[in-house]
Amino acid sequence: MAELFPETAERPTTEGERKKSWMQRLKAGLAKTSSNLSLLFVGARIDEDLYEELESALLMSDAGMDATEFLLSNLRRKVKEEKLLDAADVKQALKGLMIDMLRPLEKPLELGRYEPLVMMIAGVNGAGKTTTIGKLAKHMQRYEQSVLLAAGDTFRAAAREQLMVWGQRNNVTVVSQASGDPAAVAFDAVQSGKARGMDVVMVDTAGRLPTQLHLMEELKKIKRVIGKGMDGAPHEVVLVIDGNTGQNALAQVKAFDDALQLTGLVITKLDGTAKGGVLAAIARTRPVPVYFIGVGEKLDDLQPFNAEEFVEALLG
Repeated sequence: MAELFPETAERPTTEGERKKSWMQRLKAGLAKTSSNLSLLFVGARIDEDLYEELESALLMSDAGMDATEFLLSNLRRKVKEEKLLDAADVKQALKGLMIDMLRPLEKPLELGRYEPLVMMIAGVNGAGKTTTIGKLAKHMQRYEQSVLLAAGDTFRAAAREQLMVWGQRNNVTVVSQASGDPAAVAFDAVQSGKARGMDVVMVDTAGRLPTQLHLMEELKKIKRVIGKGMDGAPHEVVLVIDGNTGQNALAQVKAFDDALQLTGLVITKLDGTAKGGVLAAIARTRPVPVYFIGVGEKLDDLQPFNAEEFVEALLG
């Protein structure tokens, strides 16, 4: 059973170089939060002021109250039990706690479990959903997986056209209708995937806000109809989230998970203004696995989520 670990044609020549390149981009993406947190430990005294400043910095990073209180109460206990007096040691203790908190989100996306593996991709407009589908299709091809895409976002002609461009670029067939019922497009794609012996069928869906209840009902319908096209499908229900949306991202995870029972997340745009702490909030409140995180537009800017790498980028 293959695991999806992305790579690219333009990748650095060695694994070490690749890792270094990715870490540099991830650190650059999370630089804002990283500097806010790391500077607190420079020459700091271990006192109540430090804990208060840490609380503010974690909340500012979008970690949320629950995760922040959990981290700080455990950090206080650790400092007391291990008699930590040096700021650098306290920082290491916080890193360890954050890694432990985020590790349950680590889970690779496994290929080859079904023929085809049917994936339903959801997300609000602007999250980078269609681009993510294109990147995932390219990555899967590197594992010699044949991919079929379904343009289920029938509300926006631009989304359909964007998916067609990705299909042409990756030499992937896209099942599409100029207008019509997105559930019917999804059903046709699953039937076509089975008939052609495809490895993966990915169904794009219309971007929507979780507050748009009639549209959420339509997503449920698409999921039901996919199940009629293939018993047990969709095997993966993945939500794409914009890493810049902060606590709103957590609200999206809850709403989409309640409606669709998510199997995984892809968190995009962890660059520039992204704060990163929202992963801690997700881990504490709704620990849906994070299959991938993305820091930019290039193919190798989408990588499997690794808790240790992420915390290293966040805390330095």
